[in-house]
Amino acid sequence: MNVLLTSKTEQKTKIYDFMRWNYFAFFVSVILCIISILVIYNKNFNLGIDFTGGKIVEIQLEKPINLTILKKSLQKSGLYKVNLQKFDSDLNIKIQFYLNKNADDTLTIKNILNNIYLQKKQKVIITRTESIGPGAGADLFLKGITAFFAALFSIFIYVTFRFEWRLALSTIIALIHDIIITIGFLSLFSIEINLTSIASLISVIGYSLNDSIVSSDRIRENFNKIKNISSYEIINLSLTQTLKRTLMTAAIILIAIIILAIFGGEFLKSFSLTMLIGVSIGTLSSFYITSALALVFGINNKILTK
Repeated sequence: MNVLLTSKTEQKTKIYDFMRWNYFAFFVSVILCIISILVIYNKNFNLGIDFTGGKIVEIQLEKPINLTILKKSLQKSGLYKVNLQKFDSDLNIKIQFYLNKNADDTLTIKNILNNIYLQKKQKVIITRTESIGPGAGADLFLKGITAFFAALFSIFIYVTFRFEWRLALSTIIALIHDIIITIGFLSLFSIEINLTSIASLISVIGYSLNDSIVSSDRIRENFNKIKNISSYEIINLSLTQTLKRTLMTAAIILIAIIILAIFGGEFLKSFSLTMLIGVSIGTLSSFYITSALALVFGINNKILTK
């Protein structure tokens, strides 16, 4: 830890030497990305019915039912990728499941009704049924991927005009790094990927970008204010100054995500887990990927102040 005079009043600022570990961080990040890619290649993804096609059945009950027991019962009866969600009240349930090509819709619905009747001996009203074909699922998947890359391209253009191409390229590499490791975890633990997962991945991009923008803005500000120290020290100073803000923001978001994971139910499970992994990785990458890469790319006082 160093001490630097950073203002006209010569206020002393303790600087943490973050860049001391930048190459070690690069090594760990590359290893994690390679492992994530290998895991994805070998295990693939556990795609939800949003992408594989399936059926949605909405029902209304006479009295509440245990969703965990019902889900296990439906899975034992031959339904795949069953997802249950309450809506409006405890008596309204949305049932999503994978639909086999040779399955009979009528028999499948009867199967659901029989399972509920055996569990609670109650009548059930079917309020809506909807099928999602594999073609529609593939189209949704393509649109999700398109949205992801459109977001990356837009971010690159914005950061290039807002700061400088070295910081823009560092930010994009950091975002890709965050997403690869996040989806690697999703593949490793077979966490279902659906439309809410895509939404959470884009949210992770937004969070990581916000951290990177704050750090980059402070780096540019310090390059303009301080002329007598190296780029290495400027980046360490900037990261030290934004450290509290970054950690407090991450802590608040992680607490909210953990609460959502515990109490949000089955339907929000993939969203909350994706956010939990992505925000954790994104917080670290804002220190050791974005800023460290900018230093490696040769960011300096002349570039940012011209």
